[in-house]
Amino acid sequence: MSTVDRMTTTVGRGLRVAELASAVGLSRDTIRYYERAGLLPPPERTAGGYRSYDAGAVDRLRFIQGAQRLGLRLADIRDLLTVRDTGTCPCEPAEELLRRRLAEVDSEISRLMALRVEMVAMADALPAADCPAPSPGTWCPPVEGGDSRCSS
Repeated sequence: MSTVDRMTTTVGRGLRVAELASAVGLSRDTIRYYERAGLLPPPERTAGGYRSYDAGAVDRLRFIQGAQRLGLRLADIRDLLTVRDTGTCPCEPAEELLRRRLAEVDSEISRLMALRVEMVAMADALPAADCPAPSPGTWCPPVEGGDSRCSS
């Protein structure tokens, strides 16, 4: 029986936490954590005390997963969900969050490009097959004249 079939057969009683987790590809512990963190509203409980999620929980968790793929923090996602829950379009706060995240990504790309340049320079500075032992405090051997071509 597929996840969709199970969801169809559980509409009357709602989805148990394991069924919801399976439907969205998360662990049961993650579902419970999102509930504690305020990302997922507390579901109704069955007479036996089991969580009983409605179909809206699947949509909400997929929204959370999509926002996480974009690198948004859980606190930011919670803020977007709060706006979304009022029925107001969350586009303006979403744009602000995405532009901030984009600036962070651009900054990280710049940092990684500089790191790459440094790594290429270090790799190019390594001597040939007759590599002597490295100097204390560095991982590169000294070149003729005693200076190390690499940093520590």
